[in-house]
Amino acid sequence: MLIDVLIESGTVIDPSTGTSGKRDVAIAGERIVGVFEPGTFTGEARRMLDAEGCLVTPGLIDIHAHIFEAVPEMGVRPDSVGIDQGVTTVVDAGSAGERNFDAFVENSVKTNATQVLAWLNIAGPGLVEGRSELANTDNLVADRTLACIERYPELIVGIKARMSGSVVKDNGIYPLAVAKSVARRAGLPVMVHIGNAPPSLGEVLDLLDDGDVVTHAFHGKRGGMIGEDGQLIPQARKALARGVRFDVGHGSSSFSFDTMKKARELRITPYSISTDLYLENLLRGPVYSLTTTMTKFLALGYSIEQIVEWTTLAPARILRRSDELGTLKEGTVADITILKIAEQNVELVDSENARLTFDKLIQAQYTMKSGEIYTCK
Repeated sequence: MLIDVLIESGTVIDPSTGTSGKRDVAIAGERIVGVFEPGTFTGEARRMLDAEGCLVTPGLIDIHAHIFEAVPEMGVRPDSVGIDQGVTTVVDAGSAGERNFDAFVENSVKTNATQVLAWLNIAGPGLVEGRSELANTDNLVADRTLACIERYPELIVGIKARMSGSVVKDNGIYPLAVAKSVARRAGLPVMVHIGNAPPSLGEVLDLLDDGDVVTHAFHGKRGGMIGEDGQLIPQARKALARGVRFDVGHGSSSFSFDTMKKARELRITPYSISTDLYLENLLRGPVYSLTTTMTKFLALGYSIEQIVEWTTLAPARILRRSDELGTLKEGTVADITILKIAEQNVELVDSENARLTFDKLIQAQYTMKSGEIYTCK
């Protein structure tokens, strides 16, 4: 059998199959032929890619970034936070709404090697006209939002609603009620940004269902999921029991080492790790990349197997695409990331300017997107 690429001698971590160990991965065209015990593949390969000393994982997925360059001082080029950084699929988190989604498709989807998907902002202008998009209820037009979803079913994975006081102003929980109504009619989940009240986190959580996503779940602001008594607030516990997913969504002001440590003591873990990358925190931190964010969880004591699951299989499930993404199963698309855990002293910073020193750094070496190999930058 003739294949295009054999990735050999790497340590494969694939949570979708439970694989963790030395393996070779064979690729033909855009598809994975199989994962083999080292040296047992009997065919011929046009190219050998040596992954000795590296981790070979399903392509990393970032379900929260801002990659619509029409958003002033915010949007970044998708490939700069995608294939350049070992991420094969990037999901824009509400930068565009129904009024400008066509432009988002032309400018951010069609011009990049990275696969780009989107959470459609429930507000028509998205973030293009400013960051208080839910302060004006005229921006909430359900029928036009549904029509946009119908035009782009292959790209739109859900509805985004940013539920913090600076965004909704005097409108409280109402924009989320609209978002949930549209999402139910479309059969899609909602991703909710949480921050400073009003509305209260409890009000927000009470509206969410199985499959919905709370991003920025581990921020350090008042009114978060851990109450003043040090316990999970009742609405958060009930939401988790219903199947609501808690996503990291690091961002410039939305991830706290202290909150994460408290959550771990309560045996609460992230469902998924995402970055909330945009221009400021890409260039000046504290986020920089998905792999840097993954390193922070390694420094907090989580296993590399857990971290890979939270950046591959788990986000693929959120996107309802785990039969094709976030896996190295035979026959699936050849989206693969090759990582190295470098022995390197680093200082890691959260959104509260708290610091951790650590002696390792997860670095992206190669990205394979649909069978094409890219060297990470």
